[in-house]
Amino acid sequence: MPKRLIHIRPDLHLITELVNSNSRVLDLGCGTGDLLHQLVTERNVLGHGLEIDVENVTACVEKGVPVLQGDLDEGLGEYLDHSFDYVILSQTIQAVKRPNDILKEMLRVGQTGIVSLINFAYFKVRWQLFWQGTMPKTKTLPYEWYDTPNIHLTTIKDFKALCEKNDLKIVKQINLGRSRKGGVFSNLFPNLFSDLSIFVIQHK
Repeated sequence: MPKRLIHIRPDLHLITELVNSNSRVLDLGCGTGDLLHQLVTERNVLGHGLEIDVENVTACVEKGVPVLQGDLDEGLGEYLDHSFDYVILSQTIQAVKRPNDILKEMLRVGQTGIVSLINFAYFKVRWQLFWQGTMPKTKTLPYEWYDTPNIHLTTIKDFKALCEKNDLKIVKQINLGRSRKGGVFSNLFPNLFSDLSIFVIQHK
């Protein structure tokens, strides 16, 4: 009897399609383990998660997802160089103290990095800041300013500049817009019309 698939975010479905079958995957800030569960189910990966929240770790265990409790800001020193085919950071880079260090560590322990990030230059965010004068709230930024876990909000242009600074090659970029499937404007002007983007990165 096939495993019952869990309903997950649209960007996680797209990340699943980017991962080759039977590969080794490390999911950083894996949350409740939905992505790893789907990767094991659909891609037969050897998956492992790292998550700081105790309740999320418990949810991973209940799904049968291998996970360790740990803080990304303390680094990935327990993992050997090139011990994974893919290291994934989905909607998490904005919540770590040192995003630059995390990117370097991702591509130390993994051959390929996959990063999905919330774009703070999205037109709805700009609109709310300009006209309302308050910190924006959208589907991808649902928090109030005083309870948000996000401490390093970035834009697509910022992230691409950081990759260039660190000699990282962007192998693939997927832009999601209002339809959650991207579109003409999301791909032509992603920094304005894409609220979420997925990057596949490697060393040059």
